[in-house]
Amino acid sequence: MNIWHNTDDAPRTPRRVSPTHQVEVIIGTWPIGPGQSAWVTWHAISVDGSRTEGTTAAQWQRNTDVNSYWTARLGPFADGDQVTYTVHGSSGDEAIQTSAFAVRIRPALYIAWLWHQHQPLYRDPAAPDASGSYRYPWVRLHAIRDYYSMAALAAEHDVHVTFNFTPVLLRQIDDYLQGGATDGALDLTRQPAEKLTRAEVEEVLSTFFDADWHHQVHIHPRYRELFEQRTTGARFSRQDIRDLQMWFNLAWFGHEFRAGDVRLITGDTVSVHRFVEKQRGFSHDDVLDMIDEQYKILRAVVPMHRELQKSGRIEVSTTPAFHPILPLLINTDHAYVDRPGTLLPTRYAYPEDASAQVALACNDYLTRFGRNPAGMWPAEGAVSAEAAEMIARHGITWIATDAGVLARSGQWGYRASEPDVLCQPYRESDDATAVALFFRDTDLSDGIGFRYGQYADAQVAAQDFVHTIETRFLNGLHDDEDRVLTIVLDGENAWGGYPDDGRPFLHALYSRLAADPRLKTVTFSEYLLGNAARGIAAHPVSQLTRVHHLATGSWIDEPGSAPGVDLGTWIGEPEENAAWNLLGAARAAFFRSPAREAAIERARQSLLAAEGSDWYWWFGSDQESRNDAAFDELFRAHLRGAYQALALEAPESLGDFIVAHPIVWTFTHPVAKIRRRDQVSIRTNCPGRLTYRIDHAPEQIASLVPVGGVMAGARRFQVTLGPFPAPVQRLAFRFYCEHPGCQHEAPCCLSGPQEITFDRTRPRTPRKASSDSSAAEPQSKGPQQWRTNG
Repeated sequence: MNIWHNTDDAPRTPRRVSPTHQVEVIIGTWPIGPGQSAWVTWHAISVDGSRTEGTTAAQWQRNTDVNSYWTARLGPFADGDQVTYTVHGSSGDEAIQTSAFAVRIRPALYIAWLWHQHQPLYRDPAAPDASGSYRYPWVRLHAIRDYYSMAALAAEHDVHVTFNFTPVLLRQIDDYLQGGATDGALDLTRQPAEKLTRAEVEEVLSTFFDADWHHQVHIHPRYRELFEQRTTGARFSRQDIRDLQMWFNLAWFGHEFRAGDVRLITGDTVSVHRFVEKQRGFSHDDVLDMIDEQYKILRAVVPMHRELQKSGRIEVSTTPAFHPILPLLINTDHAYVDRPGTLLPTRYAYPEDASAQVALACNDYLTRFGRNPAGMWPAEGAVSAEAAEMIARHGITWIATDAGVLARSGQWGYRASEPDVLCQPYRESDDATAVALFFRDTDLSDGIGFRYGQYADAQVAAQDFVHTIETRFLNGLHDDEDRVLTIVLDGENAWGGYPDDGRPFLHALYSRLAADPRLKTVTFSEYLLGNAARGIAAHPVSQLTRVHHLATGSWIDEPGSAPGVDLGTWIGEPEENAAWNLLGAARAAFFRSPAREAAIERARQSLLAAEGSDWYWWFGSDQESRNDAAFDELFRAHLRGAYQALALEAPESLGDFIVAHPIVWTFTHPVAKIRRRDQVSIRTNCPGRLTYRIDHAPEQIASLVPVGGVMAGARRFQVTLGPFPAPVQRLAFRFYCEHPGCQHEAPCCLSGPQEITFDRTRPRTPRKASSDSSAAEPQSKGPQQWRTNG
């Protein structure tokens, strides 16, 4: 009698055996004869070392030609079990067996998930002291909604995820807690409403609706009422102003803090539920108490992540200190830009700065978390072979980037659309210190930021996410190796577009991932090093497949360029090149300066901040923010700070705008008159379309495009019109909201027609940008817009 198994005609199925699934063992025997039988003996060793064993009889299935086929079903077994089995057969007095086979019970697919938390340096280097030095409140507001709660929510589920914090973000949190720093919005909140000047009242009215209208404003009756007052030009009493001071901040607290009491890792308890219930009529003491609750959350952000990392529930990774595009710091001439007609700036090549940005990040991490970082998300996922090798020299074990980089790597490119190709880490080189590279799936990562917030049912959205994993990845895996799906995305800006700050969606998603035996979430280091307690085998970097000719690229394909990820978002357009040339001039002055060590260090910090990617992202036409003008000013302020530290005279060019400063029209900061040669950006907090007419010309329709991103704070949509030809007199327009689920009864849909007239003579002098960066007078509602009742 002959017996065989694990062949094409007698396989083991499935090839990847997940917990709760049985192992189907197909057995072939020859020749066909009476009284034959087949069986399987097996033993399983669990992750805790315990052993079970058994014998399972095989059932005869069929005879084909001269062969018989049998089936035995083993298990199910537990996650991490190592199962060894032997196939036996007998025919009459003859007994025979095969050699032993082994199978490890494991998920069909591991999922390595990274949430990226980042804000650029908003502190004005020219500010005389820390108080009021921050131009924007986004670090503070995202901390009370996202940074603490994202980690706390993940800890409620049996999932392992990675949180990436940029050093520049954590430095700003420190500045609030230890350096006495405040932002303009915080100062306006702290000021008693009765003591606000007319200009300060206007600033509150213009900027304190800076939140998602549908999910942060309209859901709160009093906040919605105040928004309606503003958009209709109604008067605001001093009590109205104080209620607005309160509600702008309340709307940014995480849902859990608004709904009840939350015990923090620090032992503090935070809740603003009493203020949400009160709705109106707040006192100044109420406002100050609310601010105290914010600082409790700020103090708990780093301790929460430190403790969860110690327990093995999460991993914390880092990014080069000021979020620079490392390949461009190494050498801008090596930038991969594939937009027709692109020219590069004067060469900027300071690999020592790239290395310093990584070293600063590692040192900052060690100070905060008591260990060296294992992983790094290079800013914007921007990598090159030189950058990866330099990161590895600093002791980093793994980095992540986009699937588009893998697709462009190698002599002919990798088939990144194939699950077996994408769902594995690679090593960058054959060196002993080589870094592992994980390549994120673009569609799933972007889906959370741009698609799933539109679902009315969070459970349906989570189900669709897992179903996509099944159809695109589980059904497409063909070999027997472990596979890991990488998901990387922004961890803060999407949630304003979700009901209840995305909490129902995240709870539903984490629950489904934890309950599905085919899937297991891991941190990146956990996948590489293994975790015996969770049945995860090690995948040493030295044994990973080598990625050849790593491409230079990032997570984004620049709009208007040839298909494929590149670095064109940060370089190549006239405005971007102008910024690089200004940076290059300042860096050359720094190199030549004989200043003392303390001055050199201050200048160095300013230059490192100016190397951050965020400024270059918004320059040029390929990306739009809602605050291009203000970011332009901040970028140039950092360069001026370098010259001042070195006691050098800054070039006159630093006084010139890099980007055009269009006038911004919003519902809360409307504009009455502009010059014909001006451009006007009409901006809303909702997606939609604009119908507009210039004088008596035919009506036109324009769709508002999303603007902003990591620096947006809240999502915005806008269309830019102009300049306008003579002799036109007026621009009339109306906004129509297209927010999913909008019933067209919200204030954004009831604002009615708007009008801007053209002033041919009024000069426009640029002023310091507010949070809305509008340089025009807010007059379209008439003088009552400035009035308040005492």
